[in-house]
Amino acid sequence: MQENNFEENMETLEKIVQELEKGDLNLDESILKFEEGMKISKECSKILEEAEKKITILIKKDDEKIEEETFEA
Repeated sequence: MQENNFEENMETLEKIVQELEKGDLNLDESILKFEEGMKISKECSKILEEAEKKITILIKKDDEKIEEETFEA
């Protein structure tokens, strides 16, 4: 599987879910689609974790210590 961005992965995952929900696939095809969806889901989680790390804000305190604070919307 080539590495896509988050939006592309989510779009692909959405298509897989739609295919599975239709119920037109046989068991083997369903299992393959499910496995593909799980791989994409894990990749999305990894992308989100990396984004969360990037959103971490470093605040320099008066006493010259660096404190890590996570961004919360």
